[in-house]
Parts: sequence; structure tokens; C-alpha cells
Amino acid sequence: MPPESNKQIVRRFIDELWNGRKLEVADELFASDCVTHQLRSGQPDTTDPRSPQHMKEHVAGWLVAFPDLQMMAEGMLAEGDMVFTSMVFQGTHLGTWSGVPPTGRRVSIRMVVVHRIADGKICEDWALVESLGFLQQLGLAPSTADMIAKAASRGNSAAQQV
Repeated sequence: MPPESNKQIVRRFIDELWNGRKLEVADELFASDCVTHQLRSGQPDTTDPRSPQHMKEHVAGWLVAFPDLQMMAEGMLAEGDMVFTSMVFQGTHLGTWSGVPPTGRRVSIRMVVVHRIADGKICEDWALVESLGFLQQLGLAPSTADMIAKAASRGNSAAQQV
């Protein structure tokens, strides 16, 4: 498919599936054998199923936890069968997410996702989510400045003991 057609599939993923809450559109957008790569620094690349049914359950879970969730594409480039998208996810944590009770906090999460399109469907994706900032916004992790200060103070006391 031409790159512009591939970009349209990803736009539907954002506009209809996520923002429009039309879970049934996952059947049109995702290949039955689609897989996702959740990229994590220092971790091996592993894949998880991302079939239409998995995607419906994934989106539904996020919408329970963040009922006002909106996803915005800030930039999108397509080359061959790949679509590269810089996105921002915004919402308020009003329901349980991954076992974490609602915090009532509003979050804004940056992410980059690469979708591979084959036969008019998303057949593979790679997602890099700014998880630390997300956890900090929920109040589940200390600020980056606090973590660095704590690590630096441990380094100073260790150096003094030598």
C-alpha cells in the first residue's frame, strides 16, 4: 500500500479506536496474528499478541482507568510499510489501572509508536512509552530530580568512606 494509505490506517487507530471508543474497528485495523514490541531500556525485545480481540481488551482497560483519555498524533512519517508516529496520551486516572487504585491525577504521556502495515492491516508495532514520567505523574515514582539527588548523596557518602 502507498505510504499515505498506511498513515490513514494509523489515523483510524487513533481517531476511531482510541478517541472514538469504537472497539469494533480493531477487527478492521489489526491482523489476527499481529504482535507488539513494548520497548524497554535494558530489557530484551519480547513480543506479545496484538490481535483484534487483544486490542479491544487493551483499549477497554485503559478507558476504564482513564475515561476521558484522548490520544493526539503530533507527527507522523511513513516509509514503505512502516508508519512512525509521535503521540501524546492525556487523561485523568479515575479507575483502577494495573491494580493501582484511582489517583484522580491528570496525566500526559509521550510515546513513539512504529506500526508495520501489511494487506491493509496493522501486523506489528513497536512502542516506546515515557513510562517514568507517567508513573511520576500518578505519584507512584519520585521526581527525576529527587532520584538523582538521592543517588548523588549515596555517591558522596560512599566516596567519603573510602
